[in-house]
Amino acid sequence: MANNKKTLISLIVVLVFGVLLFYIGTDGFRAYTAETARVIQLLEDKPKFPEVMLEDSNEEKYPISEFKGSYVFITFMYTACGTICPILEMNMGQVYRQIPEEYVGEDITFLSISFDPERDDPETLKEYMELFYADGETWRMARVNDDGELQHLLDEIGVIVIPDGEGDFAHNSAFYLVDRDGYLMDVMDFTDVDAAAERVISILEGDKGD
Repeated sequence: MANNKKTLISLIVVLVFGVLLFYIGTDGFRAYTAETARVIQLLEDKPKFPEVMLEDSNEEKYPISEFKGSYVFITFMYTACGTICPILEMNMGQVYRQIPEEYVGEDITFLSISFDPERDDPETLKEYMELFYADGETWRMARVNDDGELQHLLDEIGVIVIPDGEGDFAHNSAFYLVDRDGYLMDVMDFTDVDAAAERVISILEGDKGD
């Protein structure tokens, strides 16, 4: 009987210890994967978008601060991607088309940033842009030519990009919303187009009501 009691107590201790470790390891049960934990941390930190220099499909070069004063809805991709990137950009286009025209280009700009600048030159970006009916102005596609700036940007915004050695990349994907002052405001599930569009519209309408 005494041995059974000791065994029960030991099991309870192990269970409590395991639950405690899980609580700590999942950020209070909120994070069940490394990616979820990363997003939670980003939303808590709300980092400022690094001042990188962009080159877009029109061969125009400008700093990211060009968009100061408006929201920027961002994806990170590369045009040679044959898996998730086309879906990411297609879904971005669906969000774009749900935003009322009165806001697009005035209060919010859509921006797809390539993390493969060597291959994604302006001509390639232009061809890719046309596949998704982006106009190059209110929805732009651009690259960051400076490797240091690009890596700093990816690190700050929590974008994981791992070359596979054969010209492709393993990477995470999401919709990123940067506020009017250049700070990361939200990270959204790119597979839930309607939720992302509703979130953006509510923010834009809220601004108009202030």
